[in-house]
Amino acid sequence: MRVRFWGTRGSIAKPGPRTVRYGGNTSCVEVRGEDGTLLVLDCGTGAHELGFHLMANEPQPIRGHLLIGHTHWDHIQGLPFFTPFFVPGNEWDVYAPHGLVQELRDTLAAQMDYTFFPVALNQLGATLRYHDLLEGEFSVGSVRVLAQYLNHPALTLGYRLEADGCSVVYSTDHEPHSRQLALGEECLHGEADRLVNPEERRHLEFIAGADLLIHDTQYTAAEYPARLGWGHSTLEYVVEMACAARVRRLALFHHDPMRDDAAVDDLVQRARDHAARVGSDLEIFAAAEGQILELGGGAGGATRDTGPLREACRKLPAVPRGSALAPCVVVGLEPGPVRTLLVTALEDEGLRVVVAGGDAGLHEAVHRDAPSLIILRQGDADTDPLAFSRRLRESALATSVTPIFVVTDAEDPALIAAGAEAGVSEWLLLPFSGPYARTKVRAWLLRGRDGWDNAAKPAEGAGLTGA
Repeated sequence: MRVRFWGTRGSIAKPGPRTVRYGGNTSCVEVRGEDGTLLVLDCGTGAHELGFHLMANEPQPIRGHLLIGHTHWDHIQGLPFFTPFFVPGNEWDVYAPHGLVQELRDTLAAQMDYTFFPVALNQLGATLRYHDLLEGEFSVGSVRVLAQYLNHPALTLGYRLEADGCSVVYSTDHEPHSRQLALGEECLHGEADRLVNPEERRHLEFIAGADLLIHDTQYTAAEYPARLGWGHSTLEYVVEMACAARVRRLALFHHDPMRDDAAVDDLVQRARDHAARVGSDLEIFAAAEGQILELGGGAGGATRDTGPLREACRKLPAVPRGSALAPCVVVGLEPGPVRTLLVTALEDEGLRVVVAGGDAGLHEAVHRDAPSLIILRQGDADTDPLAFSRRLRESALATSVTPIFVVTDAEDPALIAAGAEAGVSEWLLLPFSGPYARTKVRAWLLRGRDGWDNAAKPAEGAGLTGA
């Protein structure tokens, strides 16, 4: 595969004399398969120059695939200026995460509304096909694409591309699930087994053995506390994960707009020093506009075995916001600001929310409402989340596979490990925002059961024992 960077900056474009070497345009990466398959990762302002390059050098008409990680503005702002979209005869497939309500085409059309832009999406000359993605995999020419949810305040997918005996992982924007790793308070020493958070293990498996990992490293551990919940990684976290995952090359990406070329140079050196302390020979560099990488056959581990194919491109039934058919979420928290925040966020997402208190109330709600997701809180007097999770997983209820979130005030590795054994799906570490909670819930609803497949009512006599 051949990789070329057209935009490497995060959050907002920052061209100028202080960003000449690494570039000021926002995220856009071109990937070519050996068979000529053209993939573009994100459509930030870097897509403007890429478009002119393709029109001048690509055989016409152009056939390509645009994979958007998420639709925050810095990742789609180049789309209205991407010249190949304006030319009749060109054909492009556009992929992005599936929303619970609005489809991809409508989301992209919004930024090209007449109020903001003089050309509407439906006036573009090229043939555009839109694909709303879930987690899963699909093929584009010779390239196998694996999509997996990242940790960001908006629903975001990372992409793993496998072809020609090698693999490229594109992982931006992603916040660590473990704040201890993000803050550099925990070291994996290159050992994957040290990870106890199940979501961190999933992320490590996603990047494992990659020949090239392009990863968001917008912050440092020292900067992170003031940017908690913003949805980006720290340098220390990414180096730890890349070393433990036995990645071959790491490209630091999504450079902070306030970081000039000299500051990026410093980050690279700090990352290399960190890897050396871990005992890794990981090759580390900062992605720069115009940089081209030729990837040959990988040294093993390039292909990730995901088991049975789970097609990422699927249509979900349209369910109106607030519909009685919308997924139900049971919130089993004591009254207080956290419960209010969660209920408001979930209702804003268009979900049906049932508030239940104590074991007895939870037991009743599970039987009556067959929830698609349950949220509990560690430390509430009337409920032991781990004991409840264990009973639910051992019950005959159809909801025994329902995701269970647990809100906690502090990151406790021993508690997280015990939660994994008890069947806890996700930990919500305070403080968190409403959008962050909404995105977490949305990802799990879409991940396991297509979001809308509510659990069937339990069979007569089935239930939670010891509730």
